[in-house]
Amino acid sequence: MLWKRMQGYKVLWVPGSDHAGIATQAVVERKIWKERGVLRKELKREEFLQEVWNWKEEKGNEIFQQLKVMGASLDWDRVCFTMDSGFSQAVTEAFVRLHEQGLVYRERRLVNWSCALRSAISDIEVDNRQLKGRTELSVPGFQGKVPFGVLVTFAYKVEGEDGEELPVATTRPETMLGDVAVAVHPDDPRYRHLHGKKLCHPFTSRLLPVVTDPFVEQEMGTGAVKVTPAHSHADYELARRHSLPFISVIAEDGTMTAECGDWLQGLHRFLAREKVLAALKERGLHRGAKEHPMVLPLCSRSGDVIETLLKNQWFVRCEEMARGALEAVESGFLKLTPKFHEKNWRTWLLNTSDWCISRQLWWGHQIPAYRVTVPGSPDVVEQEESDGLWVVGRTEAEARGKAAGILGKPEEDLELVRDADVLDTWFSSGLFPFAALGWPHKTEDLQQFYPNSLLETGSDLLFFWVARMVMLGKQLTGELPFSQVSLHSMVRDAHGRKMSKSLGNVINPLDVIYGAPLQVLQEKLHNSNLDPREVAIAMEGQQRDFPQGIPECGTDALRLALCSYSAQGDGINLDVAAVESASRFCNKVWNALKFTLGALGEGFTPLEPEKVFPSSPMERWILSRLYHTAEDCARRFEGYELHSVASSVHLFWLHDFCDNYLESVKPILRSGDPSRLLSTRQTLHSCVDMALRLLSPFMPFLTEELWQRLPRIGSQSPPSICVARYPSAEQLAHWRHPDEEANFLLVQEVIRAVRALRATYQLTKARPTVYLVCPESVPRGIYETYRESLQTLSLAGTLKLLSGIEGAELPASCVAAKRHEHTAIYVDLQGLVDPQKELLKVASRQKKLEQQLADLTVRVQGARYQEQVSPKAKLDHQQKISLLHSELEQIEQAKSALQKMPLRQGLSPEPLEQ
Repeated sequence: MLWKRMQGYKVLWVPGSDHAGIATQAVVERKIWKERGVLRKELKREEFLQEVWNWKEEKGNEIFQQLKVMGASLDWDRVCFTMDSGFSQAVTEAFVRLHEQGLVYRERRLVNWSCALRSAISDIEVDNRQLKGRTELSVPGFQGKVPFGVLVTFAYKVEGEDGEELPVATTRPETMLGDVAVAVHPDDPRYRHLHGKKLCHPFTSRLLPVVTDPFVEQEMGTGAVKVTPAHSHADYELARRHSLPFISVIAEDGTMTAECGDWLQGLHRFLAREKVLAALKERGLHRGAKEHPMVLPLCSRSGDVIETLLKNQWFVRCEEMARGALEAVESGFLKLTPKFHEKNWRTWLLNTSDWCISRQLWWGHQIPAYRVTVPGSPDVVEQEESDGLWVVGRTEAEARGKAAGILGKPEEDLELVRDADVLDTWFSSGLFPFAALGWPHKTEDLQQFYPNSLLETGSDLLFFWVARMVMLGKQLTGELPFSQVSLHSMVRDAHGRKMSKSLGNVINPLDVIYGAPLQVLQEKLHNSNLDPREVAIAMEGQQRDFPQGIPECGTDALRLALCSYSAQGDGINLDVAAVESASRFCNKVWNALKFTLGALGEGFTPLEPEKVFPSSPMERWILSRLYHTAEDCARRFEGYELHSVASSVHLFWLHDFCDNYLESVKPILRSGDPSRLLSTRQTLHSCVDMALRLLSPFMPFLTEELWQRLPRIGSQSPPSICVARYPSAEQLAHWRHPDEEANFLLVQEVIRAVRALRATYQLTKARPTVYLVCPESVPRGIYETYRESLQTLSLAGTLKLLSGIEGAELPASCVAAKRHEHTAIYVDLQGLVDPQKELLKVASRQKKLEQQLADLTVRVQGARYQEQVSPKAKLDHQQKISLLHSELEQIEQAKSALQKMPLRQGLSPEPLEQ
């Protein structure tokens, strides 16, 4: 967004947050229990909601505060919360319109039920855990651990046939109380004689029909499937095909229902499992158990094992809307970044089922639907199966009017009771792109921003939320809510783990910005609503990951570090060390500006970039590098490759500008030559001005501070860097000099070779004479052109260019650096090193290299080498052998040079070890 604003676009970032129904209610429930020892059920609904609003006022703005400190450029006058009155009206309007269009309906269907939350949850809030076999897990509300991944086989006796039985296998034996049939494949010869027979239920006295169904997998378990339609999606569909009854045996709280009989009613379902198994064994019906790989559905909110329950709930028909969302991407009207998400988008939308939007909570948007009764009327049906008459309205008065019209009765004769449930938070927040812009009442901002907007969000759970945003937006407004979607990876801890308060690995951005001692981090855990056992685990994790606490890094460093990770991969493993590195980069930029301002001096008048034309090779090179950096940034920004943009700008500042150009101009600035100073100063100013603008979207605070200190260009200079023109390739095209960039690459190879040799011989302050021997005229001409910069950057005392080794011109005390294709590089070490000590080091190095060469040679000459080693590995081995030979040649040359050097005064020769 900052980049687009600097390009001159009118941009808007609306701050908003949703009410996080399940998570917020759970937090507040723990809070009032911890502080007052009161359960939610002991309070009136209004009292509890007031507790939630109090908590929201105290804690709910923390995210906004983090965004402000992090420099997020939001329009805070438009701040939006999904429970605000205006947004709530939009939610009601959306529900009513979708109901009037036949897309919202109420039905008794299977839902994902969290017994711990006492609420339905959506498919995307279910974590499917893969179990390889028997696994014992803790379950909320149950003492001890429960074994899962066990396949139990038991038998049903065939009615009227002594000794005849039909074995079935299940991982959930407690649900057998809700069995209504056993299904077999019609072509399975093992059970053909049982078609149409009845089975005796050992505990309920029900007779279960043996039905045939082609969807039964003969190879699975015993090949006979117990049918429990009230607790299994597959069984639900099978039961509908065969007109079988539905019997619910697990209640909302996870206990067994009255349908199970007195011996099980009210027992926790996993305790009932143990009793059922014991009873089966007692009656001689247990046929064994074995480990069995399975997928265990868990509630992502509570960790409870999901139960599939049959409930009257409100649903959204998704098939038609999903088709529209799919066509939006396939037609190109909606672009997903990165593109590989299109496959997931298609798969999910093609397989999406109707969406259960009822939640059995108090915190959220209460569903604007009313159950209608006529007091004293014999037509009122109270059974859950029928669910009675429901009407939907924006207000109770509107709903009452609809009910009167349906029943043909006066409004005053009707009694309306509003649904106590609330809407799924995803339904409310799915309206955000257009509700936040004033829908349905205000349309000005909607028309201006809505069709061209961008949504940036996480690609984990939120991917499905995006799909629902598109579905709802297109249905309710007739337009796509955004034209692009950028899906970034989830930010994890340095070890790749999902951040979790219970693990103690959650990184609060404010702690990174301002710093936080370990003691402060652990005090926050103590003051949280975590279980004491979780607090102990979390504190241990903090002690391990942040033994010294978190150092103060600043906002800009955190922003740059976050943007430096590839957001289009599997995950962002945030390491505070990376933020510390970015903080050091901030210091580097600061010092570069300090140097530049000193070089510009008083009274300097900068020119516009279009009027700056470089006069020296180094000026042409650095401005060409700046041109290509701007070009690369624009291309990468268009592809939402923020990490590549950050890397490109980082490389220019550190490598091109600070390490090379700034160092190369120091002799010019010291010389005071007026003929060169003006051009150098203009180039310096152009570099820092444009480079600060390139960096501004990532580091707004530092760049603003430094840019304001620069001399301004003309009287119409922008008031802030955040609205200054972002550098573009078109603006800087006259700085493009690819030939100079190619030439300086050659120069840099020489500089690196000389610096490597300096490091080898620890020439920290010495300025040796450097010889470049190059018989070819073209590269030698390049060296001559860049002679001054080459000498400065290689820290050479003198630089001599030779067309060939001409006897006396190359002293015997020279050692060779790595030889290039057409250039030999020598450094004269006379008087700079102790030759005896260096000879000892060289001999040791030579011995190691010779051993490596011998080992590698033996390996490649082995009898089965050609058969067992891949072509790529063979090539790598040959290249390594070549490098070893080359380095050994250099060592021989260095030994020769060192042996010819006179000893330093006061030193006596020592024999070399052979």
